[in-house]
Amino acid sequence: MSRIGKQPITIPEGVKVNILADKIEFLGPKGKLTSPLLPEIKVEQEDNLLVFTQSSETGPHRAFHGLCRALAYNSAVGVSTGFSKKMEIVGVGYRAKLDKDNLELNLGYSKPVIYKIPEDIEIELEKPTLFTVKGIDKQRVGQEAHKIRSFRKPDPYKLKGIRYVGEHLIKKERKAGVTDE
Repeated sequence: MSRIGKQPITIPEGVKVNILADKIEFLGPKGKLTSPLLPEIKVEQEDNLLVFTQSSETGPHRAFHGLCRALAYNSAVGVSTGFSKKMEIVGVGYRAKLDKDNLELNLGYSKPVIYKIPEDIEIELEKPTLFTVKGIDKQRVGQEAHKIRSFRKPDPYKLKGIRYVGEHLIKKERKAGVTDE
């Protein structure tokens, strides 16, 4: 049996759960999310716990058991507290500016990169080189943070670019054969 799938989910305060045949709906103070539910996986609500069970012990059912439980957990946490990713910009002259629903990034290109912020994502600018991507859907927050990071990935030689706060980068040595004159 899946080890993740066996763990019950504690429903946070203020979150309402509606179990349907093919999905679970979560309604909380931050919004509404749905989590998919496969026919092989059964869900029961006991007080403020959600318990997931699987119909058989075959490989795919075990994997889907843990997947359905993890997606439901992320939805429950998302509608109650939300998710965020902190990002920093490193480099001389690299900075960000927030205009209404656009994030303007100066990353050393000839023109600034204009990123249109989606409806379900919120960006907070703490400093010109430090910002946070927030939202209720964990997958969307990670996807949009990755999209922003891809505008200027950290250079392996000088480590300049956009990175996640706390991301461990390994600096490469200069190329062999290059002589200093």
